[in-house]
Amino acid sequence: MTASSTITEIGADSFAEKVLGEGSAIVDFYSTECPPCENLATKFEPLSELYGHRVKFVKIFRQANRDLATSLDVTGSPTLLFFKDGKRVGDRLSGAITRSSIMRNLDALIPAAETLDIHARIEPATTETEALILGGGPAGLTAGIYLAQAHIDTLVVDVALPGGYVATTHQVSNYPGFIEAMNGYQLSHQMTEQAKANGVKFRAAVEIDEVDLENKSIRVDGYETIRAKKIIIATGSQPKPLGVPGEREYRGNGISYCATCDAKYYDGKDVIVLGGGNSAVEESLFIAKFARTVTIVHRSSQLRANKEAQTRVLAQPNIKFLLDREVREIKKYAPFEMGVVVKDNLSGEVEELPAHGVFIFIGFTPNVEIFGDSLKTDQWGYIEADSRMRTNVPGVFSAGDVNAKHYRQITTAVADGTIAAIEVTKELE
Repeated sequence: MTASSTITEIGADSFAEKVLGEGSAIVDFYSTECPPCENLATKFEPLSELYGHRVKFVKIFRQANRDLATSLDVTGSPTLLFFKDGKRVGDRLSGAITRSSIMRNLDALIPAAETLDIHARIEPATTETEALILGGGPAGLTAGIYLAQAHIDTLVVDVALPGGYVATTHQVSNYPGFIEAMNGYQLSHQMTEQAKANGVKFRAAVEIDEVDLENKSIRVDGYETIRAKKIIIATGSQPKPLGVPGEREYRGNGISYCATCDAKYYDGKDVIVLGGGNSAVEESLFIAKFARTVTIVHRSSQLRANKEAQTRVLAQPNIKFLLDREVREIKKYAPFEMGVVVKDNLSGEVEELPAHGVFIFIGFTPNVEIFGDSLKTDQWGYIEADSRMRTNVPGVFSAGDVNAKHYRQITTAVADGTIAAIEVTKELE
């Protein structure tokens, strides 16, 4: 990866001089064959042009400088660190890094008056495209592949990195064409690379400020307006929160919604899983590979998971069950010391269950907040689209898990994306 004129690439031997010896510096620990690193570069380089006269922009190849990375507790790429007067300050940013989070930390490195001047120099940008896809999961990526192959200028916009929720799935065993189960991240990665190879463009890890479905335009990251002839909504769904005291406070700090992401941190520890459906049971099986014990807490007297999943989880020796329990509160006392307060629905007794970590799997909710009330939805908020994926707004289509339908699987999302893309192609022609 080649640094621009405003970015300096260094190794561990010059870290003290080029970073600690500077008044202010931002350091990007990057890796090769790293899609999130490529996405960060689209933000890092333009920001270096804005802030480079006041802040030193530095890139370090993590694999070739492992000792330095380890000493700074950098374990993945990309990771951004901020330094002022030789000391690390601000946030540690990694993964799907947004432009606004970078700017917030850069602003903290320089006087307020200068940040106002820098912000004033940001010029609004306008991008025109034929097809705009909101969401980069299986539905959005499939639609992008079909549209690009039809020689339609296509842009995918996602508030996260491409791949969707399937990217956090441990294994996908029922996707046609793969005899052996495939890691969810790998399947998402291959879909993304296929879309790129066909010419699909991306804006990933962005913040969507405004959406105007009637006029087919959106604004992202506070400065770029994207206009299209057709829009496909493929924003998917997200894990539903439990809504009890302590959940918001300790999310990502003792509470997790992703077994694939966080199960490894509970090796040899005791974990509580809240929920009783397919996702709770299947994710518990994965967590049980690491944790000493897994206790599934469910508010009903029976699990709601399918029979096959129940058979497997019942056969797992380190998985226990507490049924007819309603969660009242989640507490945290210290790192890896959590407590879940539950009420026995039969006896009325309230007790506190100790654990090292808590995972919540109680279903999903559609990602439709950015659209306001412009779309027709069902009683649960999912978008109502017809058999051709057309919404109530002319020229706006919807595909995947955000749609109102009976089943939500990778294969159904892919099917929706295919239909939406073909319909868009016909309308544009």
